[in-house]
Amino acid sequence: MAGYLLKNCAAVIVDEGKGPVVHRNVDLLTSGPAIVAIGENLAADSLPAGTTVQDAAGWFVYPGLVNTHHHFFQCFVRNRADLDWTKLSVIEWLDRIYPIFSQLNEECFYHSSVTAMAEMIKHGCTTALDHQYNFPRHAGKRLIDCQFEAAELLGMRFHAGRGGNTLPKSEGSTIPDEMLETTDEFIADCARLIDTYHDTSPFSMRQVVVAPCQPINCYRETFVESVALARDRGVMMHTHVGEGESPVIQARHGMRTVDYLEELGFAGPDTFYAHCWELTHDELRKMAASGTGVAHCSEPVYLVGAEVTDIPAMAAFGLRVGLGCDGAASNDNSNLMHCLHSAYMLQCLVASSRAHPVPPPVDFLGYGTTGGASLLGRRDVGRLAPGMAADLFAIDTRRMDYVGTRHDPLSLIARVGIGMATDMTMINGRVVWQKGEFPGLDEAKLAADAEAALSTVEF
Repeated sequence: MAGYLLKNCAAVIVDEGKGPVVHRNVDLLTSGPAIVAIGENLAADSLPAGTTVQDAAGWFVYPGLVNTHHHFFQCFVRNRADLDWTKLSVIEWLDRIYPIFSQLNEECFYHSSVTAMAEMIKHGCTTALDHQYNFPRHAGKRLIDCQFEAAELLGMRFHAGRGGNTLPKSEGSTIPDEMLETTDEFIADCARLIDTYHDTSPFSMRQVVVAPCQPINCYRETFVESVALARDRGVMMHTHVGEGESPVIQARHGMRTVDYLEELGFAGPDTFYAHCWELTHDELRKMAASGTGVAHCSEPVYLVGAEVTDIPAMAAFGLRVGLGCDGAASNDNSNLMHCLHSAYMLQCLVASSRAHPVPPPVDFLGYGTTGGASLLGRRDVGRLAPGMAADLFAIDTRRMDYVGTRHDPLSLIARVGIGMATDMTMINGRVVWQKGEFPGLDEAKLAADAEAALSTVEF
């Protein structure tokens, strides 16, 4: 099998299951999809045929980042100054943005997925979950199939969160009728996707997550049936929680969202929620007790202007935490590396008002790697060690940007931030980004094709 030998790495972030440790001046060897060895002076002259030797002098090598929440299709609705969170309430914003979403067609979903994943790969993300809940009737049901095609094109390790909305606007949701499905439609397509794509083998590149959009926009039965299907098929579950909807759920069901979902069984080690910025400490403790995880999306916090998610409390209570980009409607980029930095900086901003201390910067690297892997139920990604997936990114630190920072690779991304694309991103042992290019692909053509697809929609 073909492989890579990264020679003379300045630093490799190694984690053999007991936490990350910096190994200086070592080599890293891959074979096929896996890491084979990390150590000093691995012999280049005794490697299997087909092994590529890469000079990695000056490189810091990190485990690939794991994105746990996104909405790829929203990449086609970004840099819209007219959709200004600072001048609109959440309800006003939703009423303006959802009709735009409902106009996208199948071609848009494919090219927006290529757009989002390409940006993530450039910035070190190697495994990505997308929460695709937008199914306009005119666009058909092959939208997640298109996403799997986009992931295969780029070489992304992809978890498809099959979302959906079932409650009509006339009954209190924010969803246009064009985007509605019945519970039966939603569950049937989840089952189809699981049967077609879900792969539980080691180093799997395709998995499916049952992910009804959010309790405020779905019937109770949608979540009940989601739990039944997911538990029967052994797949993960995901939804939006704690982003301002709890008073509405309280009015409808007599309890806040966390209690409501726990009553329905939509909680546990196979379940994770996105956002959770408005949750009480008692609710966070309840989630920790059930094993339910949190996909923290730092960038929307700037736009919503409500509360900074209480990551210190989550850490203190033992919640599993991962990171997500979130969609471009509330984050105009797909750069998970930047989200790691902003997550840390936001916690520093409010540190004096918190009951618990800000976790150290290295923990935020953990949220973006091992934490995300845990949320997705993956034991083969998220850290660098022999036997793990060869998912990694490398930064050449022989630049002015890193003068005075190289003594602490573990804190570098959270504290300093990385303001450029990686020098290499590898997924499943394949180099998917290096020297400013996607090997074998024409980025200019990818961009032109995406712009052409976008131009077919009138907003």
